[in-house]
Amino acid sequence: MDEPLHPSTLSEILDRTAQIYRSRFLVFLGIAAIPSGVLLVFVGIVALLVLRVGPVNSPASVFAGVVVALLVGAVFLIALPTLLAVTALAMAAMSHAAARAFLGQPIGIRDSYKAVWPRGWRAVGLYIFEVVVVWVVPFSAWFLTVMFSTLLAALGAAFGGGGAIFVLAIILAVAGLVTYGFWMATRVSLAFPATVVEQASAWDALRRSATLTKGTKGRIFVLLLLGIVLNFILSMAIAIPLSILVEMLPGANTPQHLQTTGMLVMLVVYGAGFAVRAITRPITGIALILFYYDQRIRQEGFDIEWMMLQAGLVVPPPQPQLRTEAQPWPPPAASVTENRLAPEGALIASTEPPAQPAAEPPPAD
Repeated sequence: MDEPLHPSTLSEILDRTAQIYRSRFLVFLGIAAIPSGVLLVFVGIVALLVLRVGPVNSPASVFAGVVVALLVGAVFLIALPTLLAVTALAMAAMSHAAARAFLGQPIGIRDSYKAVWPRGWRAVGLYIFEVVVVWVVPFSAWFLTVMFSTLLAALGAAFGGGGAIFVLAIILAVAGLVTYGFWMATRVSLAFPATVVEQASAWDALRRSATLTKGTKGRIFVLLLLGIVLNFILSMAIAIPLSILVEMLPGANTPQHLQTTGMLVMLVVYGAGFAVRAITRPITGIALILFYYDQRIRQEGFDIEWMMLQAGLVVPPPQPQLRTEAQPWPPPAASVTENRLAPEGALIASTEPPAQPAAEPPPAD
């Protein structure tokens, strides 16, 4: 925060993202590496179970394959909720760290996770909603479209041109679902910054995101597209040489080691993808925080609020005091404007009115 806040262009946001990421690289990498590491552990467990069975060429190996399939299903049932929770907490911690870094405040891996932990269920619910509307709904629609297109192709085959109808329906479905996915991803992209900075509920954060992204969805779309392209290029740049190296190992292509080699290549590809995801994920997280504050500057005059805070025109809230009696629940919340002024840990406006001086007693006659 050495320079005054002002509306930024896309190039300025990307440049500022690189500066923040470079200045606190290990912190952001540590936050992003936790969900990637958890996912890699579960993939490694599945790979070891599959390698344990080996080729199915006897009744005993068939029985072992069935057991392994059941174990893999159990691992999946454990991994899915675990990954959802860990990823949601990581995204919230990333937003918290990026917001504090943007405002020039100290950050840390443990402190970032600790700050979002009390409202972890809120982050998990928000992330599940994003997964459903951005991924589950399009894939479900894709499945229904394929089934419907197959039916149309079967009906059109009797009259000729069934294949053309099928191909046209698939092309239109892909175009529509990709458009919907990117549009919805941009619409909810600022929900995590809103829920972390403003301590808003998941539904309020989604509404705030829809409001703040007005007029900037194109720039956010470019950011998301750049993130996808960068992730793909780096993953291929790491996975292809490592896969070639595994294939060149002595005896890798022999029949007795063919399954093991294939599993190692798969692990190399997945491992490269996880490593690249841990490196590139902070770029999107930091940039979305910058978009969040940029839109607040454009729409709400956040730069003026911050200047007032820095000038001391807004006093920090009083320190809480320990009391022995029971406290009301839920505690009274600060106003929305005050919560939006700065992320948790930063100075926010006091909700207490200024104390009035006591009236002096009238003079005695």
